[in-house]
Amino acid sequence: MPNTSIRDNHKNGSVGQFLIDNIKQGADLSIVSAYFTIYAYKQIKNQLDQIGHLNFLFGEPKFIKSLDPAKINKRDFKIEDDKLVIPIESRLKQKSISIECSDWIKNKVSIKSMVKPNFLHGKLYLIENPNGVKEALMGSSNFTVNGLGMGGSLNIELNIVIQDRRDLDDLKNWFNELWNDNSGLVEDVKDEVLKYLEQLYIENEPEFIYFKTLFHIFENYLDEQKQGGLLNERTGFYESEIWNMLYDFQKDGVKGAINKILKHNGCIVADSVGLGKTFEALAVIKYFELLNNRVLVVCPKKLKGNWTIYQASQNHALNPFKKDRFNYTVLYHTDMGRRYGYSDANGIDLENFNWGAFDLVVIDESHNFRGNPTGAGDKDPDEDLNRAGWLMKKVIKSGVKTKVLMLSATPVNNILRDLRNQIALITEGKDDALYECSKIKDISLTLKNAQTHFTNWADSKKNPKRNMKQLLERLDSAFFKLLDELTIARSRKHIKNFYKIEAIGKFPERNKPHSVYPEIDINNRFPSYDKINKQILKYKLAVFNPSAYLQPDKQKKYDDLAGPQVLNFKQSDREHFLIGMMKVNFLKRLESSIESFEISLDRTIQKIEKLINKIMDWKKIKI
Repeated sequence: MPNTSIRDNHKNGSVGQFLIDNIKQGADLSIVSAYFTIYAYKQIKNQLDQIGHLNFLFGEPKFIKSLDPAKINKRDFKIEDDKLVIPIESRLKQKSISIECSDWIKNKVSIKSMVKPNFLHGKLYLIENPNGVKEALMGSSNFTVNGLGMGGSLNIELNIVIQDRRDLDDLKNWFNELWNDNSGLVEDVKDEVLKYLEQLYIENEPEFIYFKTLFHIFENYLDEQKQGGLLNERTGFYESEIWNMLYDFQKDGVKGAINKILKHNGCIVADSVGLGKTFEALAVIKYFELLNNRVLVVCPKKLKGNWTIYQASQNHALNPFKKDRFNYTVLYHTDMGRRYGYSDANGIDLENFNWGAFDLVVIDESHNFRGNPTGAGDKDPDEDLNRAGWLMKKVIKSGVKTKVLMLSATPVNNILRDLRNQIALITEGKDDALYECSKIKDISLTLKNAQTHFTNWADSKKNPKRNMKQLLERLDSAFFKLLDELTIARSRKHIKNFYKIEAIGKFPERNKPHSVYPEIDINNRFPSYDKINKQILKYKLAVFNPSAYLQPDKQKKYDDLAGPQVLNFKQSDREHFLIGMMKVNFLKRLESSIESFEISLDRTIQKIEKLINKIMDWKKIKI
């Protein structure tokens, strides 16, 4: 027993030991504290279980009010020693302690709480043993493990043991006056505490565990979907015409895209065809224009009308958003890389165009920029830049800091390298750009590994019994994290499952393909293609292949004349040789065409005439 009246949970004794030493069987207790925890009860359970009764007064009402199970969601609870809250982590001993504490409170404890906050700050432990002896301690310690000085914390408290009998009586009277107040200072909260304790030992249904897990997985996404999120609500964005024309699923996509752009500098919207990516992009553009950002739209030439119709400068009669007065600039994909001339989109002089003046660039059909944008362009002349490289060097990296919004229903054509190159436009080619916020160390390596796993999975010879579950198990979690951070992709099936389709209208039904095998004409005047093909195969085309009709006994001679052995003819056989070659040439030319045959025939006659003249000259020679 310390020789001092101080109990500081340090060198001068602890509050917990004071209670253990002084609580006798059948004692009545009066306690004032801001907190009560089941673990503090566990520390002195042997003494508390043998008491007659305890009146416990919470000095701070916000403790109970904030933990009303009817007012807050279970997912907000957590365990802390100084706060009676629902745990996130599982503690094996918690359930049994909670049950024991709950039973003890039901049988031996009354609990009230101050109604007004910051109205009572004192802490009091008053003991009345059956023999009439009172013991009391007052000071700074709450009814928690650390407050009792029985935990791992060595926090120094300041409490005084009350020894004067008159002071003890005054404290008892003071407590009873508060406890029995009828003016509205206190209220009974025992039922609320018991309901709360029930949450600690109740068997949670699998459904609750499942939804709690989903909540923590998608917590960041849900935060993004809140109206506002990272968005600046004071811009008047929610009053714009484009925003109010969007369906709910489009609004969610727009808010998600803006938040991703603000957080990561870019986003790829990969919704399926027909879900309104252009309108979503217009809403994103409007948000940034309200922040006085300059916006560049880069689109294929064939989609010019999809964008120029909404520009305020065009004053188009079919523009439904005239009041929004869109002021973005439109260029074509083919304008990327042009150093001279004028753009067909709007007549801009590309030689003097300020490429680096845009705060946001919107790339429609971004899969057309799947070439490597981080290649030769940084070192080689501008002429060597591909379109993606030009966009990276001239628009994104030069001038002001440029954010990127990409639109594509098919961001991946054949391999994930296509996606990597588009993501490079967002990250300016930095593979570690997402490490600080998302812990993705290397974007290129993440996509390369995912491609390897996919290729091996898709190989029917190596994996003949493949299924989607196998692929999902093989892919690294970093790959899914990357997609979550930078992309938004919804299908029609997704919209039907998670949104009220009645407010949107039904999507057109997709009919199954119907195979048709028509004849050439409906009157059957012409035979079918199969019949024509069979007839053609029967044709021998003799006119174009006369050598096939040589007599069998002449075939070998023809082959010999046409082959390399003719070079071995003797000089005396040259007449036969010349005549034989004429025959060969005659047949070959006839096989080629009629015109060639006529030319060969004329040449043959000329050669024969020359040969006859030579023979006549030979006969005149006398030996």
